[in-house]
Amino acid sequence: MNDLTGKTVIITGGARGLGAEAARQAVAAGARVVITDVLADQGEATAAELGDHARFLTHDVTSEEDWRRVADFACAEFGGIHGLVNNAGVSTGQLLESESVEHFRKVLDTNLTGVFIGMKTVIAAMKDGGGGSIVNISSAAGLMGLALTAGYGASKWGVRGLTKIGAVELGTARIRVNSVHPGMTYTPMTASAGIEKGEGKYPNTPMGRVGEPHEIASAVVYLLSDAASYVTGAELAVDGGWTTGPTVQYVMGQ
Repeated sequence: MNDLTGKTVIITGGARGLGAEAARQAVAAGARVVITDVLADQGEATAAELGDHARFLTHDVTSEEDWRRVADFACAEFGGIHGLVNNAGVSTGQLLESESVEHFRKVLDTNLTGVFIGMKTVIAAMKDGGGGSIVNISSAAGLMGLALTAGYGASKWGVRGLTKIGAVELGTARIRVNSVHPGMTYTPMTASAGIEKGEGKYPNTPMGRVGEPHEIASAVVYLLSDAASYVTGAELAVDGGWTTGPTVQYVMGQ
């Protein structure tokens, strides 16, 4: 159902983790993908793995010039832009009283301003192509107050709000804008912080485990596809129920 044949998709932060898995699934669904990241070696390797339907560009998402270069490349290489996944971001954990103003601004510049520039940049090409789909990766931290996420949480709430604004402004141009809100997900970044995958490894969620990149990516590909043709302004939590409420222990037979 999630057919992306004939569509060109830009995926930021696509060198590894969730972004790379989203690129894999998009290519498998028939898309041509432009992967961007600041991690050049890993990005080149991911694009090479995906073959002729993928390209890689180094990309600072806070730079308007870089965004224009990426958009121009996608149009020249693949004939247009039909999808954008704003996945690039930085994850940090600091108390509100400890976070510096400089660091707070830096996180918002990457996680929120970068999303804004990306959305703004692709609108013209999507209109020329008759529409498109923008998927903004927010977070469970954009659905609830989460301690130790001053800059990060604020940026992800901002992404959630910016998504709503895009949806109401761009709907008649046939451009859909939705946000995906992953919970704790097993990636190279979280693994280095000691997160483990498997049943019972993350009891904070009703499902008792962290998510895996393919589970988040499949939601992204759905929103990119025409299977989601009447979905815009939505917030899709892919978090094992984390933001739903506290978990309870269930014993079979009781």
